[in-house]
Amino acid sequence: MSEVKRIFLPILTVALLALTAGFAAAQQPKKIPRIGILSPSGVRKRALDEFRQGLRELGWVEGKSIAFEYRSAEGNEERLPALAAQLVNARVDIILSITPRATLALRQLTRNIPIIETFVGRGWVNLAQPGRNTTGVYLMPRELGGKRLELLKETVPKISRVAVLSNIIDINPAEEVSVKEIDAVARSLGVQMQILNVKKPGEIKNAFTAMARGRANALAILPQSMFVPNREEIIGLAGKSRLPAIYPDNRFTDAGGLMSYGPNSDWRYRRAAYFVDRILRGSKPAELPVEQPTKFELVVNLKTAKQLGLTIPPKVLMWADRVIE
Repeated sequence: MSEVKRIFLPILTVALLALTAGFAAAQQPKKIPRIGILSPSGVRKRALDEFRQGLRELGWVEGKSIAFEYRSAEGNEERLPALAAQLVNARVDIILSITPRATLALRQLTRNIPIIETFVGRGWVNLAQPGRNTTGVYLMPRELGGKRLELLKETVPKISRVAVLSNIIDINPAEEVSVKEIDAVARSLGVQMQILNVKKPGEIKNAFTAMARGRANALAILPQSMFVPNREEIIGLAGKSRLPAIYPDNRFTDAGGLMSYGPNSDWRYRRAAYFVDRILRGSKPAELPVEQPTKFELVVNLKTAKQLGLTIPPKVLMWADRVIE
């Protein structure tokens, strides 16, 4: 073999190997980020549409540049730890947590996968510097309990005893502050409170029996995750009991509840898309301050008012951001 061949052939072989490797790499499908979604009861289509739209506006398209992994406890929150483990073991890139209890299950399993909360639990994080691997949206609903009671009293001035449906358990003692806030407003309005702590969905009906025994003539629902998937049962029982009720957000009034006051429930999903985008582009959750809503909406359902034999005062209708007729 000539000197030229001895030099040229190894160079050609290396070049061909490099070209082959490059071609093979080009043939490999590009890995797209996967977003896990953990929910106690599924996510409404309208909320998911907001999330998808928010992602699209930021350049992420489901099925093309981003993928979702859904896990729902279908109303049984005891399943959340097992479902959280599925997402963690699947090594998704980010997990969207729909409720504080979903977040609790995830926090016990991972400190590495970014968690975006659509409902940051009160007292769980420093809002300005979340730390660890979580950030998201803090809806401030518990501070609104007193305002809801004031609106209920303005709507039905004759009420004197309000049943408060709660789901406070040992998950987060800071939640108990919400009851104290409502109690302070109730005393200023001359209204007595009847606190009913429901630990599981099967106890909801019994709570309404207790309301009747306690002669409650109105109802306030605290913004806790267990009540959302069971809202139709709660609204139905409130109707049968002829109790005017105020709820935490528009999901309840859209389902037939009398009135609600709080952040629009779909807003948080649009903001969750922002957090996903920032993290996928390199930001760390601890660098992204928790966001708070700047607008709260009053929704009044006139159909339900008519069924209850109520006339909504003109000033309450004037305050309403939306009226369902």
